Formats: sequence, C-alpha cells, structure tokens
Amino acid sequence: MLTDRQGERLPAWLDGVRQDDLPSLHTLAAGIDRDIDAVTAGLTLPWSSGSVEGHVNLIKMLKRQMFDRVEFTLLRKRVLLA
Repeated sequence: MLTDRQGERLPAWLDGVRQDDLPSLHTLAAGIDRDIDAVTAGLTLPWSSGSVEGHVNLIKMLKRQMFDRVEFTLLRKRVLLA
C-alpha cells in the first residue's frame, strides 16, 4: 500500500486492524480515522513535502545550535550558506 501508492486499500486495512486483537494498532487506526482524507491523499498522490520538511529541519537545527549565542545577522548568514 505504501510503495505502490494504493491509498484506496486503506479502509479495508483499517477494518482488518479493528477486527484483530492488537490494542496498539487500534490506537493507530483511531488516529488515522481522525484525518482519513489526508492519509489517503498521502498514500495515493505522487507529491511529497519531504524536501521542504528537510530544509525546515535544517533551519531549526541551526537555530537551536546558535540560540542565545550570536546576533540574528550571523544566524541569517549561516542559514543562507547552509
């Protein structure tokens, strides 16, 4: 379902999880049910925000490393050069 982008199989998988005796997977299924449309789109559509999330993660890491040590101008320079 994940590698072949078959999001249409998600409801059947969720039903199977609910019928099994695995409480931790029941919690996962309940979380997926809260935003089923977004999860189905993520499993179906070819677009990904992975590269954007990577850049955001890098900027947050740089900000944490330099917190309360230098001025904003140096932080800005380091983010632009990263």
